[in-house]
Amino acid sequence: MAEGLRRYLQHLEIERGLAANTVASYRRDLGRYLAFLTDRRGVRAPGEAVTEDVQEFLRHLSRPRAEGGRGLSARSAARAVVAVRGMHRFWTLEGIAAADPAEAVAPPRPGQRLPKALPVQTVSRILEAPDRQTPAGLRDAALLEFLYSTGARISEAIGVDRDDLSASTPPGQQHATGVVRLFGKGGRERIVPVGSYAREAVSAYLVRSRPLLAAHGRGTPALFLNARGGRLTRQGAWLVLKKAAERAQITQEVSPHTLRHSFATHLLEGGADIRVVQELLGHASLTTTQIYTKVTADTLREVFLSAHPRAV
Repeated sequence: MAEGLRRYLQHLEIERGLAANTVASYRRDLGRYLAFLTDRRGVRAPGEAVTEDVQEFLRHLSRPRAEGGRGLSARSAARAVVAVRGMHRFWTLEGIAAADPAEAVAPPRPGQRLPKALPVQTVSRILEAPDRQTPAGLRDAALLEFLYSTGARISEAIGVDRDDLSASTPPGQQHATGVVRLFGKGGRERIVPVGSYAREAVSAYLVRSRPLLAAHGRGTPALFLNARGGRLTRQGAWLVLKKAAERAQITQEVSPHTLRHSFATHLLEGGADIRVVQELLGHASLTTTQIYTKVTADTLREVFLSAHPRAV
């Protein structure tokens, strides 16, 4: 079955053009599935799996850890089942297996999870938290300003090279505007504006910090570098955000997507067209972006209930 998995992952990467991080998630979920089939169901070949095997795997994913299961949320279990269904469908189409045992197995339907955005004042505290007198602090400030200014995913931000940034002065305007080229899910490319605060922070980092960090490495086109002079990792970028939130004494929950969620919510609260926000976020579907309108409506409702004298 390992060969069947290898062929499917190759199909995802080469023929469907999925991003490396997405393929890695598929590899992890499907590796656990094949281990489950082998160790708990006695399945040794792709053609031996039956629908009951797939259904039992789904139950195993949702079963609490105390009872020997994985204890996954409905959302995580659904992601794994989607991967399993895709692999079995591929095996059937490629003649690796005669039948598709996962065709009738529907993934669990997760409840709608609203993105958590921070108030503008709280975001400002996070952005101002790094010590801009040190090389690492300048890098951290540039990264955080960049994330909030562009709405980029952390994986997109760390993938930016210096050449992906550009600045120009539009006709009739005195001030330069910046843009950056981002590569999102599935390798989709989009051009996003970069605000003045982020441009200034990145400029200070490029002049006063990046050369010092780069001296420890072997040379890389990456914009954001780690202490060894290499490209900053996702884990490293997440630690930058987490450390800034702790330094700013933020009590709200902070996640790798916090600044992205705040970016979208603040744009909509400021009157931005939802389709423009969709383009800026790189969402393939408008439905994905519309979830932020629910967040904005909830915020307005809370303000109304707390501030209007005859609301309750």
